[in-house]
Amino acid sequence: MITLNIVKNKIWFLCLSALLLAPGIGAMIYSSITYPTHTPLKVGIDYTGGTTLQYGINQANPSDKLGELRAKLENGGVDNPYLQVINVGESSNDDAIKSIVSVRTKFVEEGSDDVNKISNIMQDEFNSANLIQVSSVGPTLGSELFKNSLIALSLAILGIICYLTVRFQFDYALAAILGLVHDVLFILGMFSIFGLVWDVQIDSLFITALLTVIGFSVHDTIVVFDRVRENLKYYSKKMSFGEIVNSSINQTLARSINTSLTTLLTLLALYLFGGVTTRDFVLAMILGIIIGTYSSIFFCASLVDMWRESKQKAV
Repeated sequence: MITLNIVKNKIWFLCLSALLLAPGIGAMIYSSITYPTHTPLKVGIDYTGGTTLQYGINQANPSDKLGELRAKLENGGVDNPYLQVINVGESSNDDAIKSIVSVRTKFVEEGSDDVNKISNIMQDEFNSANLIQVSSVGPTLGSELFKNSLIALSLAILGIICYLTVRFQFDYALAAILGLVHDVLFILGMFSIFGLVWDVQIDSLFITALLTVIGFSVHDTIVVFDRVRENLKYYSKKMSFGEIVNSSINQTLARSINTSLTTLLTLLALYLFGGVTTRDFVLAMILGIIIGTYSSIFFCASLVDMWRESKQKAV
């Protein structure tokens, strides 16, 4: 059985966490400056308001034509079109939908001249283009949804912080809270990078995934810390605090990995074989499970040991 020595290598694990977070934080700062909405992530019409029209075509991965298509839409009077390609998959049927081209623009009514104008341009570019879905969100509703999502996220984090503060000693609670912030920053940073590179947008499902990941990460951290506190009762006179932390992590390691792996297998199945509409939601869950398991085992435990070590040196 592999025995991890977290305490001995805690500086390396903290440096690894910094390396994991730095690119995402940089991407969020860059996005906040360059995006018209000045948000750290690229937000979908759920939060900004607008209309998304999805066209099914029988051509796989037409990404090379998006630049030309965007120019035609702008010349045709479509304001700030945002284009995205969703690959459906290969099919032996020539008439089957192989890709979905999503066109997002300002709010337009279904069946209006603006929709017909976009459809005509799409059919000129792709002969097989067929309008399969129109989704609209008004700017007022989008702003309200964004505000409510932030309130829900803030209340959830505040509730967890209050629980941790009451349940644990200060150093345990602080480490768990910093682990929560660590996981949230990683996911936000990764989706900020995805937005810059692959035009991935966040919506209300992303907030749902974030809340779920927060709960999973904190639960895993609590399991580890409970084992540390339990072992302290019996071995505090025989072992140093760092040795107890190492022992506790190794005792819960199999449980943490098995839980995470079984969850990841389910999520991978959903990501590979599920619908395209939930793919970003599942991706956020996958990233959250991985980083949550890492932070519970390596990041939070290292912080607690460093805190106790600094207190002993001060004494």
